Amino acid sequence: MTAATHSTLFPQAPDTADAVLEGLDPEQREVATALRGPVCVLAGAGTGKTRAITHRIAYGVRAGILQPSSVLAVTFTNRAAGEMRGRLRQLGASGVQARTFHSAALRQLQYFWPKAVGGSLPRIVDRKIQLVADAAATCRVRLDRGELRDVTAEIEWSKVTQTVPSDYAAAAAKAGREAPRDRAEIAQLYAAYEDLKRDRSVIDFEDVLLLTVAILQDQHEIAEAVRAQYQHFVVDEYQDVSPLQQRLLELWLGERDSLCVVGDASQTIYSFTGATPDHLLDFRTRHPGATVVKLVRDYRSTPQVVHLANGLLAQARGRAADHRLELISQRTAGPEPGYTEYTDEPAEAEGAARRIRDLIASGIPASEIAILVRTNSQSEIYEQALADVAVPYQLRGAERFFDRPEVKRAIHALRGAARFGGNDSLLDDAPDLPSQVRAVLSGDGWTHQPPAGSGAVRERWESLAALAHLAQDFAAAKPDATLGDLVAELDERAGAQHAPTVQGVTLASLHSAKGLEWDVVFLVGVAEGMMPITYAKTDEQIEEERRLLYVGVTRAREHLSVSWALSRSPGGRPNRRPSRFLDGLRPGSVTTANRGGAAGPLGSGGIERGAPGSAPGVTRRANRTPARCRVCGRTLNDAGEMKLMRCEDCPSDMDEGLYERLRDWRGVQAQRSGQPDFCVFTDKTLMAIAEAVPSTPVELSRIPGVRARKLNRYGADVLAICAGQEVEGGADED
Repeated sequence: MTAATHSTLFPQAPDTADAVLEGLDPEQREVATALRGPVCVLAGAGTGKTRAITHRIAYGVRAGILQPSSVLAVTFTNRAAGEMRGRLRQLGASGVQARTFHSAALRQLQYFWPKAVGGSLPRIVDRKIQLVADAAATCRVRLDRGELRDVTAEIEWSKVTQTVPSDYAAAAAKAGREAPRDRAEIAQLYAAYEDLKRDRSVIDFEDVLLLTVAILQDQHEIAEAVRAQYQHFVVDEYQDVSPLQQRLLELWLGERDSLCVVGDASQTIYSFTGATPDHLLDFRTRHPGATVVKLVRDYRSTPQVVHLANGLLAQARGRAADHRLELISQRTAGPEPGYTEYTDEPAEAEGAARRIRDLIASGIPASEIAILVRTNSQSEIYEQALADVAVPYQLRGAERFFDRPEVKRAIHALRGAARFGGNDSLLDDAPDLPSQVRAVLSGDGWTHQPPAGSGAVRERWESLAALAHLAQDFAAAKPDATLGDLVAELDERAGAQHAPTVQGVTLASLHSAKGLEWDVVFLVGVAEGMMPITYAKTDEQIEEERRLLYVGVTRAREHLSVSWALSRSPGGRPNRRPSRFLDGLRPGSVTTANRGGAAGPLGSGGIERGAPGSAPGVTRRANRTPARCRVCGRTLNDAGEMKLMRCEDCPSDMDEGLYERLRDWRGVQAQRSGQPDFCVFTDKTLMAIAEAVPSTPVELSRIPGVRARKLNRYGADVLAICAGQEVEGGADED
């Protein structure tokens, strides 16, 4: 815990403007006092950037230099905006507008729409994916659920980059985007989507920004009214600004330069949405007289964690890497990051859950522990593993705390008790505030002991427990506080989305973990194919994956565990490798440039062994060299490509006739055994057989998907078919 990143829960506001500056380091103080002209703050992870900019605003307000109502601070998430409002309130700078880009734009659009256009603002669609589905239907295009999601993402990217339907194909090609369908077809769907919106008189999330930009560009009087209201701007996470958001910011500013931007190019992880660090990196070019302050003192993480973070960026390439900041830890030494290899994913999840259980038993609060995954689809196995060892957890990115039904009901009940508590027998035996809150919450299902297991019941209990803990902290900070005072505090927190801490391990994706921190972080699934993700093909995409891992590493204050599994499921082929990003950083590894075949002997390199995760007596298979395409030689990560032993788009020499005979044979076997076709052999395995045309059991066994059991059961039939022979009767059932 450090002064730069942590404060007491309910601190007293500073008495004077100078008191606002107390506790800031020299660079943070420079940010706080640079109130004139353009300012660019390059802030590394954990360097106290939010502290610096909130103290900057508070100092300006308390010194009488800035009027609270004239300041607009914008960021990218409601959580970040809520945190900023909470900190400003604690610093005695209430009245400052801290909002997301969309929230600020929507407020202006709702106010000026009657004057600019007339009538009321069109309804904003809740889920544009249904509208995309309707657009596809009008175009007679069939899209499955995944394609619907991907086409919707392409439309969103087009709008934030200010690309119209007729320009989509060229713009997507220039940006190197891998479109889910033919680009001309997506352009057609995009145009149909826009037509449907007009026909139904609705707008979408991106239209809020586009329409605000259009009004400010076309109507000078409205633009001047906005500029008269807001005269000083602060932009957090500036590396994530899209071209559309940058255009809106320029219109807000006009010809003025009272702007402070804060960002870190090494934390650019949303390029797929249209975000670009170019605006941050080009700030000095656009504003030659700007004050540039670099924050590199890391108050969050130990030197050991910072060393790994710096090492990750030292191997990075590209423009963002050229502007990387080398962090300097301000904390005392801590444990080295741990690296653990597991046989399979269930073993990895079980191992993490057991270690977390032990950490909680040692005194570390569950709320100070996080498991970070690359994709949301990985979370289910960790949810189950945590539930199996009775460890509470919360899913990050789920419904916002104050929007949860049980929280709304609880606050409503607390408000009623505050008004009429004197006539409520429930409070007769509750002498102080915490006991009064517990008594009220017990009427809504809260108990002193958590319910067994996981799921919705446990999540509701955790929400109510968070309110009970907050009441206890509030009473400790303000001994004379009443139930009414607590309700007022909750109302302010709800308005700021400043949620209390839920007492459970956080399970989150790396993207949703941005801006958060924990004492203990488990980075799981750090293997090739997941980190970097399989579909990251270009150099730019690979570098963004590296930055995503950097964000994950820098979430840890003290304990950091990095793990990977050699196979997906128990008994599977151990063909996975640790992420290339760890090369030269984890003990016993070498840099990517020197990376050859298999890794070193198992047990060497300082790697802790994970739990076997399979039945007793099952021996571990030796590490294999990476699978490579037999056509072009590229390393294969996709499971389907590894079965074919070639890239999906490399030319195939498959015997089509043999493939069809194998499919017919497979259908007979599946019917006899009462199983789906793929339980005999998958299509990819049959394709691989038809390409390789094996003539011996050894050659057949080398094809991925043909394991010992299937070789024994089906091998003779398959080899006979490959030899052009007729198969009589097929294989017998087990």
